[in-house]
Amino acid sequence: MKKRSTHRRPPPSSAAAAPSATTGKVRLIGGRWRGTRLPVPAVAGLRPTADRVRETLFNWLMPALPGARVLDLFAGSGALGLEAVSRGAASAVLVERDRGLAHSLRETVDRLEGGEAVRIVEAEALGWLQGQAGTTERFDIAFVDPPFAAGLWDAALAGLPALMADTAWLYVESPADHPPAPPAGWSLHREGRTRESRQALYRRQAVAAAKLGPFDPPGPDVSGTGG
Repeated sequence: MKKRSTHRRPPPSSAAAAPSATTGKVRLIGGRWRGTRLPVPAVAGLRPTADRVRETLFNWLMPALPGARVLDLFAGSGALGLEAVSRGAASAVLVERDRGLAHSLRETVDRLEGGEAVRIVEAEALGWLQGQAGTTERFDIAFVDPPFAAGLWDAALAGLPALMADTAWLYVESPADHPPAPPAGWSLHREGRTRESRQALYRRQAVAAAKLGPFDPPGPDVSGTGG
């Protein structure tokens, strides 16, 4: 009788595309996909933006969303990029390095009506930015909310402006006690804080000088030349 081998097959490689264990969910809070629940896998550094913070952010951005091209550079659960498309953005690119998270995002997008407007890119954010050199694609809104412990803000903010439109908006979430400096040529438009984080919305200064936008109503005429 042939003796049964006691050698066990090694566990699957961690590089497999299976999603990580899920520890919770966040939901989209506005627009056509309102109520959609997004899984939050147990991935180190994953910290979805709270519902209250997202509601405030998208109130800030509401006039800029219709037809916007959006970049969510550290997508994580996808809550920011998907919320933007749900509320009227034309398209979004979600960049996520974790294979399980990227797989989960693709599954979610495939289930959504109109999900073809969202492109999931499985890549390390800084490497992806470098790889976009010379491309003509431009974004109107970018979300930068990396894992807080990674310290990636300076490198990410240095690489973003070349991909942003002249009328672009930039949202940055960071630790409350250590906010990064914005790229040169961007001015603070709105700011919020919680105990753990600072939320900042910036706009390109060149736009303010050349063209008034939806958040910049004209002031009173103080030049003395009015009729």
